[in-house]
Amino acid sequence: MNRYNLICILFLIGAIATAQDHSHAGAQPMEYPDIPGYKTLVTDLHQHTVFSDGSVWPDIRISEALREGMDAISLTEHLEYQPHGEDIPHPNRNRSYELALQEAADHDLLIIHGSEITRQAPMGHSNAIFIEDANKLLTEEAADSFAEAARQGAFVFWNHPAWYAQQPQGNPVLSDFQKARIEAGELHGIEVINTTDYSQEALAIALEQNLTIMGTSDIHGLIDWDYTEKGHHRPVTLVFARERSIESLREALFAGRTVAVYKDLLVGREEYLVPLLRASVEIVSASYIPKTQILKVELKNTSSTDLLFENAMPYSFYSSSPVFRIPAGGNYTLQIKTLEKSETIQLALKALGAFTAPGVQPVVNWDITAE
Repeated sequence: MNRYNLICILFLIGAIATAQDHSHAGAQPMEYPDIPGYKTLVTDLHQHTVFSDGSVWPDIRISEALREGMDAISLTEHLEYQPHGEDIPHPNRNRSYELALQEAADHDLLIIHGSEITRQAPMGHSNAIFIEDANKLLTEEAADSFAEAARQGAFVFWNHPAWYAQQPQGNPVLSDFQKARIEAGELHGIEVINTTDYSQEALAIALEQNLTIMGTSDIHGLIDWDYTEKGHHRPVTLVFARERSIESLREALFAGRTVAVYKDLLVGREEYLVPLLRASVEIVSASYIPKTQILKVELKNTSSTDLLFENAMPYSFYSSSPVFRIPAGGNYTLQIKTLEKSETIQLALKALGAFTAPGVQPVVNWDITAE
C-alpha cells in the first residue's frame, strides 16, 4: 500500500468516526430533577409541520420528541398562514394534531392540541393550547379568536414578542391589544426564549403582568439541523406539575410553575428556579483533606444543562477559580478553605446562568455535612 492510499484510508476512518460523533451530539434524552411537591415535565409547546409553514410531517415531530425524552409537545400550526395550501390542502385545522395523536398512541408522549393565532403587529402571534377545535379559532377579528380560545378553556401565550420582523428594535412592546387580552383573562403566558433568542424585556413583562414564563423551539425544519447537530438541545419549558398528565400540565401552566431553558441559560421565578438548581446539584462527598482545614466537596450535576456558579460564601477556594462550571451530567470538586474544621457548613453559590428577573441571578444554598 503506497503512502497516498494509506493517507486516504486514515482520512476516511477519521471522517466516519467524526460523522458518527456529530450525528449523535445532543441527541440523548433531556433529564431534569423533580422539585419538592412537583414532577418536572420537559415540554416544547411551539412547533410547526407541513400543515402550516414547517418542513416535516407530524410523525417526525413525535420521533424527535422521543429521542430527546420529551414529556409533552404541541404542534401549533398557523391558523391564517398556510403557504403549503396548494400542495397540502386541508380545510380542517385540526389535522396535524390528529395525525400526531395517532402516531403517539403507542408511545409515552403527551400531545397537546394547539394552534397559532397569526396576526400582524400589534396583535402579533400567540399560541392557544389545550383547545378543542382549531377551526373555530379561525375568525376575521383577532379579538374573536382569543375569545373563542377562552371559551374552549385554552392556555394562550404570546409568541416571540421581541421578533425583529414585528418589533424592529428587537424589544417587545406591550400593546393595547395585549393589555386588553390580559385584563380579559385571555392571555396567560409569554415566550422569554424563542429559538436562540432570550429577551430579558419579555421576562420583565412576564413579571409585571403575572404571565407564565415560556421557552420554545418554534421549530420549522428539523431539530437535528437547528439544535442537536450543533451540540445542544432545543429550548424547552420545564413545567412543574403534580403528576404526568395533560390536565396536571394545564393546571401548572395556568399557575405559572415553569422555568424556560436553553443551553446553559435558565429563566424562571425564584420560587421554582432555586429549588430546581438546588435539586440539580448532588453533594456526592464531603471530607477534610488530612491534616488541613480544607474541605473537599465533590458535586454532581444531575441535569442536562451546564451549570455556571460563582462563590458566594465567606470562604475562598483552594486550587479553583471562584467561578466554575459543572457540565451537564458531570462532576466538579471544590476545595473550600473553612479556616477551621466544622462538621457542617452551608455551600452558597451564585447561579450565573440563571435569571429570576432581568439582571438578577439567584444565590443557591446547600447544607453540607463533612464525613
